[in-house]
Formats: sequence, structure tokens, C-alpha cells
Amino acid sequence: MTLLCLVLVGPSTSADAPVVRPLPPGAVRDVVANRVMTWNICNPCGDSDVDRAAEIAAFAPQVIGLQEACVRDVDRIRDHLERRYGLVYHVEYGMVLRSWGRCGGLPWNPGGYGEAILSAAPMTDRVHVEYPDGGSEDRGYLSVTTKVGGRSVRVFNTHFAERRQEAVRAEQARVLAAEVAPYEHAVVLGDFNAGPEAVELAPLWALAADADPRCRPSGAVACEPTTDWHSKFDYVFLRGLAALRHGVELTPYSDHHLLHADLHLT
Repeated sequence: MTLLCLVLVGPSTSADAPVVRPLPPGAVRDVVANRVMTWNICNPCGDSDVDRAAEIAAFAPQVIGLQEACVRDVDRIRDHLERRYGLVYHVEYGMVLRSWGRCGGLPWNPGGYGEAILSAAPMTDRVHVEYPDGGSEDRGYLSVTTKVGGRSVRVFNTHFAERRQEAVRAEQARVLAAEVAPYEHAVVLGDFNAGPEAVELAPLWALAADADPRCRPSGAVACEPTTDWHSKFDYVFLRGLAALRHGVELTPYSDHHLLHADLHLT
């Protein structure tokens, strides 16, 4: 019976706890209309979706891009955000794998795994593309049009190939940059698995700037790390937009930190 329950429920559900973790002092109580965030939530890591939701609620972004996300986990995170914190989000998915090992589900119908975008405003014109070469694991990007600070913005969320696959990432960057280029105002979120100085990110740097104005290819030492191994792999790239402020928040629930930015949209 225990084995049957594990098969039916899946590994990503067992860690949820009924106890609500209180928000830290000074946490916002409503969505911040001009705030965007990116977070690789780490999978499979066995962390609680209750805790993941609390981490997001502490900063309450208007838009958040999640990587290494399972559909079931994102659904629960969204539900916790609404029920526990009164933060209501729409969600779009960009699944690249169906993986029982990562996402649970029935062995013949495993859960979807990939990227997700949550937005407090409705999203339109969803596009989901898998890269021609994902590297050691299928990878892709998800894009939508939504409102940030009351302004219509195209939002991209992606996850590039793992480390030591520079040539694969270079092609992924070329594909993504070609899709970003037509948009006058765009936010590109994601885990790019490459530092700012990496040559494979050049097509994106040619189009957009990091939310941290000090962080650029020629000044990589000024970039704040976004991972537990002290590398900057996560970015909020801005095209035709600027950031008023940004922050990198350490979290015990992933090997990637939360990266958020408040945008200047007037």
C-alpha cells in the first residue's frame, strides 16, 4: 500500500506541511505591480510547496518565472499564494519533459516539467518553443504578453543547457535573441547556466541589459552571485526598460537564489 501511494501521489507532494510559515517582518501584503522575479526552484529537491509559496509571497512580484518546475508543484504554489496570502496569479506552462522521477504522477502518465510564468495580470499570446538542441536534457522557452506596472510587456522565461555545454547554450541564445529582438519592451527571465562573461550570452547582451546596472560582461566581478556555488547564472534581462532597484535573496529551498527587480515604467 505504501508503494502504491508513492506511485499515485509522486515524490513532489510528500513534503507539504499544513503549518503556515509566517512572512518575514516588512513583507508586502499585496502584489507589487512593477516587480518581476526569476527563480529556479530546484527539482527534484523534495522541498515543500508551502515554503516555496512563502518565499514568493515575501516579495509578491507582479510576474515570476519559475524554472525546473512541475505542473503539480506550480498549481499548489499558486493555490497556497491565494489561500494563505491573498495573492492571485494566472499561470502559463512551458513543459519540455514528462518525468515521473522529477514530477511524480502515474508511471504511464508522469507530470510535466519545464518552465512556468505566474502573472497577477492576464496573459495573452503564449508561445512555447523547445530548443532544437537541449543538450543533456530538453530545454526551451516560454513567452507571454502581460502587464507590468500597468504597461504591456513581453515576458520570456527560459532555462539553458547545463554547465560545460557552451556550444549548445550559444545556439539557444541565438534562437532566443531572435525572438526577443522584435519587441520594444521585453523582460527575459531565467537560469542561463553561464556567467556574464560567457561568450555564448553575447546575443542577449547585445539586445538587453541586466537589472543590476553594474553587472555586464566586462564587469562580471561586480555581479552578485545567484547560486549556492557563488556563480551568477540567473538573470533579469531588460530590453527597452530600466530597473529602479533589484535584489538577490538567499533561500534554503533551492540551490538558486531568488532574483527580483522593480522596473521603471513611466
